[in-house]
Amino acid sequence: MATTKSDRPAYLDCAASTPVRSSVLDSMLPYLTEHFANPSGAHRMARSSRAAIDDARDICAAALGFDPHGIVFTSGGTESDNLAIHGACGAQGRAICPETEHHAVLYPVEANNGSLIKVTETGDLDLEHFESLLDLDLSVISVMLVNNESGRIIDLEPIADLRDRYAPQALLHTDAVQAVNWLDVAVAAERADMMSLSGHKFGAPKGVGVLAIRKQVGITPQLLGGGQEAERRSGTHNTAGIVAFGTAIQCLHESRTSEIERLGKLSARLADGLTAAIAGCSETVPRSQRAAGLLQLVIEGIESEALLVLLERHDIMASAAASCASGAMDPSHVLAAMGFEREAAAGSLRLSLGWCTEDWEIDHALNFIPKCVEQLRRKL
Repeated sequence: MATTKSDRPAYLDCAASTPVRSSVLDSMLPYLTEHFANPSGAHRMARSSRAAIDDARDICAAALGFDPHGIVFTSGGTESDNLAIHGACGAQGRAICPETEHHAVLYPVEANNGSLIKVTETGDLDLEHFESLLDLDLSVISVMLVNNESGRIIDLEPIADLRDRYAPQALLHTDAVQAVNWLDVAVAAERADMMSLSGHKFGAPKGVGVLAIRKQVGITPQLLGGGQEAERRSGTHNTAGIVAFGTAIQCLHESRTSEIERLGKLSARLADGLTAAIAGCSETVPRSQRAAGLLQLVIEGIESEALLVLLERHDIMASAAASCASGAMDPSHVLAAMGFEREAAAGSLRLSLGWCTEDWEIDHALNFIPKCVEQLRRKL
């Protein structure tokens, strides 16, 4: 990776999205040009497209620890989460999830007679409260493996143990959209019945995702039509996107261990430098409990929106929380659930690294973020 500044901005928002890898782009382009046929057709060109989808399905299954038949291609993480929760609940079911989930889980849970699980001050589940919500009427439990804002890693083992004891009929779903970069999800989600992923978080294009489903699990489809994906998700396949997803997950699977080491060192250097240079700056989750490349800070005496504007002027792209809404800058619901006061939560900053992150970007951030914070504080 480059160690000197390039002509592009310092991009520290990889939890929001990443660029498409060059190898991924190369793999998908033929399916936008000469191999354009609808894979649901019966002729030779259609069969060629269908074979490419089947190959990508096999690659995903091997990387994720699921059977190929359980790989359902979707439009992304939000659709996968909705399919898992609505599909498990049907017309009368009930769902639960932690207070700190992404809204793609929170809102479907709310729509299905949902209850929210309390979390600790470091973002872990309050297992005592979780146990109190378990009963024989529960349809699905949704718990993300790595929080998209704080980076907190959640161990699914004690959750699955309690589920097996008190609500064995309930399905366990995990949103692994962030986790796939930082954990071997085949191991970390071994006890999960369903798992959601989104390609643009690890070098595939936007608009393609996966819901991985165990063999014994049945769900109610939410999109009806041509019966694609074994009747679980109708709609013409995004062949190019699916091929890209398969290539990207293979690249990630092969490089994850070395990238965790590389990016973990960069993130630690960034955290150490910023907390040393900025008074009243702290990490929201201990490093031993969060993903290696996802750093969330709270900075006293500033507002996130003003800081992000200043950082952009210095070619630093970052965020305060999740980047899936219209740009509204409400204080983080994740930090509120963890017990942070509204004023503290209003000064949050998320700096997330990914496969495209280079050393110079960390140097650039360490140079300008403290200066921007000082400038804002002088205005108070």
